[in-house]
Amino acid sequence: MKTETIGSAELQIWTVDEVAQAWARNEIVLIDVRTPQEYMFEHIEGALLLPLPFFNAEKLPGQSDKKIVFHCGSGIRSDKVARAALDAGIDRIAHMEGGFAAWKQAGLPFIGTNMATGAPQRVNG
Repeated sequence: MKTETIGSAELQIWTVDEVAQAWARNEIVLIDVRTPQEYMFEHIEGALLLPLPFFNAEKLPGQSDKKIVFHCGSGIRSDKVARAALDAGIDRIAHMEGGFAAWKQAGLPFIGTNMATGAPQRVNG
């Protein structure tokens, strides 16, 4: 994990492997900041959807039980959201480096769309 100190706050940049391991152990809340259309087409199973245009850092839950990790398609939007959370007074927040593209490239499972039926289906990477 990389970290960046911004004032008295800490931005954590997690690798896909770090996120996958923490996700499997139920240690994090994974928040997808992509569009609803991107999410409907394919997403990490169980990740919550909070699209960037609707993001309000002041409404985020506390992190006493599970750490919040944001992700997007490539890591750009999740970095932006994480920095907005820090600006709103959250003292530590994380995002996944490389985004969903890196997740898929690592061969990790996700929910995709069956192009023949339009139905969601589990894709094992």
